Amino acid sequence: MRIAIVNDMLMALEALRRSVSRRSDWQIAWTARDGEEAVRKCAADTPDIVLMDLIMPVLNGAEATMRIMRDSPCAILVVTATVEGNMQLVFEAMGHGALDAINTPVLGADGSLKGASELEAKIEMVGKLVVRNSQAPALIALDDSGKGSQPLPPLVVIGSSTGGPAALLDIFMPLPKEFPAATVVVQHVDVAFSSDLAEWLGRQCALPVKVARSGCRPEPGTIWIAGTNDHMVMTAEKKLVYRREPRDVVYRPSVDVFFHSVAASWPGRGTGIVLTGMGRDGAEGLLSLRKSGWKTIAQDKETSVVFGMPKAAIESNAAMKVLPIDRIAQELLSCTR
Repeated sequence: MRIAIVNDMLMALEALRRSVSRRSDWQIAWTARDGEEAVRKCAADTPDIVLMDLIMPVLNGAEATMRIMRDSPCAILVVTATVEGNMQLVFEAMGHGALDAINTPVLGADGSLKGASELEAKIEMVGKLVVRNSQAPALIALDDSGKGSQPLPPLVVIGSSTGGPAALLDIFMPLPKEFPAATVVVQHVDVAFSSDLAEWLGRQCALPVKVARSGCRPEPGTIWIAGTNDHMVMTAEKKLVYRREPRDVVYRPSVDVFFHSVAASWPGRGTGIVLTGMGRDGAEGLLSLRKSGWKTIAQDKETSVVFGMPKAAIESNAAMKVLPIDRIAQELLSCTR
């Protein structure tokens, strides 16, 4: 796997070089000291993965990510020493197409590397997403006992990946605080950033945005975000829980796993949506929702950062409607009246 490194700090650059060089099957494609240089080099020699810093001269990492994804798209992992202090830029970069974010390894005075193993695991995960599409997972068997008789609110379920944070914001910002549906989101993001994503969305939306805790129930007028690296599923008791199975699914949490469980467990009205993202996750699950009588939507190609997931849903005949991102909120308001 060919990996490019973009960082303007010499110590950070050396720490990243050493981290990548620990693996014999990884090769450093090139390095860049600012975002502008990274854009030029990526156009001339597109690597498998770019390790992108955020705070740099000339052009920051979020802007560089936008231009690379526009001109010479490839997998981008934000690797920066200031993830926690720059969440706005992190989610801006993810909105433009970065897959995930992690702190830069630290090179000690004795030559030791702190954080290299975590970076290695993250690169390996991103590599799997690049070279392998997730397969449709088996439907998880759920307990049929304890079905309640209380009327269920309308439910909106959304799956998103590359470019998802910005797309989610475009959907949620127009929704009023009186929005009657319960909303549950599976966004491909590491557990370390799920709380930050919920906070970032919540600061800009009228609706409260919360990280789903195991055992919670979807509530009208609230947005729930999947919050672990395990799969989130809906039980027959209409609770959201986390499960490790199926273990062989690349995407964790998986949109397909969640959508399949909702189709099996939620008899009320609902709308399923697949947004921008790499791969096929969500297509089979959205089809199961459509077969269960749900309204289903896929984001269109023109407004998707990566058209993989919506395209797969469309080709599977899972999407009843294909809409630009700025029309999905309007559609949700119409569906829940």
